[in-house]
Amino acid sequence: MEGPKEEKQKQEEFALVSVSELASSSSESSSKPVVARFCADSGLAEFRFHKESESIAAINVDLRTSQIFKLSPVQSVCITEGSDSTKETSYSRGVTVQFRNEEESNAFHCAFEQWKNEVLQGKQLPNGTVSTNKSKFDDKIEPSSAKMYFHYYGQLLHQQNMLQDYVRTGTYFAAVIENRADFNGRVVVDVGAGSGILSLFAAQAGAKHVYAVEASEMAEYARKLIAGNPSLAHRITVIKGKVEDVELPEKADILISEPMGTLLVNERMLESYVIARDRFLVPNGKMFPSVGRIHMAPFSDEYLFIEIANKALFWQQQNYYGVDLTPLYGSAFQGYFSQPVVDAFDPRLLVSPPIDHVIDFTKIKEEDLYEIDIPLRFTASVGARVHGLACWFDVLFNGSTVQRWLTTAPGAPTTHWYQLRCVLTQPIYVMAGQEITGRLRMIAHNAQSYTLYLTLAAKMWGPGAEQGGIIQASSCKLDLKEPYYRMSQPQAYPLSQDQQPHQLINTQDIQIHSQDFEEPDLMQQASPNSGAQLNSLMENV
Repeated sequence: MEGPKEEKQKQEEFALVSVSELASSSSESSSKPVVARFCADSGLAEFRFHKESESIAAINVDLRTSQIFKLSPVQSVCITEGSDSTKETSYSRGVTVQFRNEEESNAFHCAFEQWKNEVLQGKQLPNGTVSTNKSKFDDKIEPSSAKMYFHYYGQLLHQQNMLQDYVRTGTYFAAVIENRADFNGRVVVDVGAGSGILSLFAAQAGAKHVYAVEASEMAEYARKLIAGNPSLAHRITVIKGKVEDVELPEKADILISEPMGTLLVNERMLESYVIARDRFLVPNGKMFPSVGRIHMAPFSDEYLFIEIANKALFWQQQNYYGVDLTPLYGSAFQGYFSQPVVDAFDPRLLVSPPIDHVIDFTKIKEEDLYEIDIPLRFTASVGARVHGLACWFDVLFNGSTVQRWLTTAPGAPTTHWYQLRCVLTQPIYVMAGQEITGRLRMIAHNAQSYTLYLTLAAKMWGPGAEQGGIIQASSCKLDLKEPYYRMSQPQAYPLSQDQQPHQLINTQDIQIHSQDFEEPDLMQQASPNSGAQLNSLMENV
């Protein structure tokens, strides 16, 4: 590798008339001939100015933080950005460059841009190292959010919480081991490796080599855990850094990751998963998981609605130590309803069969995850007050041998993700057979989460409904970053003997077909018995 690099450096030398620093008071540097040489030593790309009579570089310039501007056909100025803690960009250094003629000036500018572009794309960095450029992750994520995020996942107690989710961990293990043919002899990249458990699973399945990429301090624990399993450790390399920044020595045949957050998209790690796909995965390589689906259905839960509304009653006190709190009641009321509720609920609370929104991790663009817009259309199975929208997700491990789903559906074994409900401040009334329409918009923000905008509306029903319009509508805005964890409340109620959860929401062993991605309307049709089941429920409540 050194031969070609040296050859390129010799080709990228330019004889200059003179070079001088803008802030320099000495005129000596501007009077002697200089040679400019582009180079990349130890992963640090820069160009250097050497006086012809000396081998030691007089001035080094870091290409990553520099810009060059023409002052005249034969004179340019190179400005280097300095490190500054303020938000405004500062420039710490300026160098004027005098060329012999315009042709050499143009050639130098061209070389400057080519070398800089290669640096920004990571081409000059040795394999397995981390770029010190400001990464795509840093550009879109608030530093304080990233710091808290990596601190959280750098602690063993939080890793233990995920490892002890046996639905999650067991499904991953089964998906990998049952599809040994996909892993045996293959190169695997574990995106956001955490404790390294998925890397160890891949090695157990016969992976040729696993690159475990982890940005938090958990990387050190992963190294320790992997080293403690010597029969597998020699085929696993832990790399501390973000997938947006690291360089790997080879492409991957398989990506494995657990990028799912609450409502699938919280924490915005799906974007890193997609970036890793574009950077590291060979064409037609596999992704574990490969598909995610967000399931949604309107629900009726009077107890939950009253519980949230009652939280704001504190602010209705008119004599709290002599202070009238009521001016803040409205804001407090809206604030409590802006929190999505995370808990496990009884699937019999659903007012209609669910619909789903498919995200194909193998095809989606990173930018498509910045804003997700989902039209909603349901047909009520019962007459009820609709208090909001219930959501959960599942992901598919599309192995060559076995297809396996990991589901967070209500009624299924509970996971650490639970389910999520968006509660309306103003419920709407529906009758059996009435159409419920609306929209769920999820807009990403720089705190690694999403702002949710939900609207639900009840349309006219009965004779002449085709000509009728909306008779009720209710909207709310929620912050997925700040949920209400309702863990102290009763979780999933036992189903009655005449109800089977799979009739509405089972996702295990469902085959994914091409039309699932091609159909513009991804709604699931109600099962014939669902209306009767829900009617029976409401009569018993």
